[in-house]
Parts: sequence; structure tokens; C-alpha cells
Amino acid sequence: MRVLNLYTTLGCHLCEEAEYMVNKQQVFDVTLALVEITKSESLMEKYGIRIPVLKFDDEADDEGVELAWPFSEEELTTFLKRV
Repeated sequence: MRVLNLYTTLGCHLCEEAEYMVNKQQVFDVTLALVEITKSESLMEKYGIRIPVLKFDDEADDEGVELAWPFSEEELTTFLKRV
């Protein structure tokens, strides 16, 4: 089972919307992990103004594909088909 990271922070309504969209997709081979960016300076630098961002945990930073907000249901579906 793959882990899909949702880079987020407390009180981010867009992040809540992204989480809802992912859960609505009902992809059974994926576990959604919420990653709090404020706990890491490097995550704050990388994602601070871009959240919510989705990225599979098993992909290297330099080759991993991310899906950053704003994204549509269709874009999310395409992204999740990479499972």
C-alpha cells in the first residue's frame, strides 16, 4: 500500500478541501498521511505558500511528481491513477 502525503497546516481550509477530495476518491491502495509543514523549516520553505500539496511518500524529491492546489477532481483522479 502506498502512502500519499498531504502537506498541510492547522486551520488551512484548502487543505481540508483537498483531504475531503482525496477521501471521496476511495482509492483503497493508498493511505493518506497528513504532514504538518510547520514542524520543519525545510517543509515550510518548500510548501509554505503552495499548500495543499499531494505527493507519494515513496518518490524521491528530485523525481517525484506533486499535485499542488488548485486542482480539480479530474486532475486528482489522474494523479491517483499512478498507484
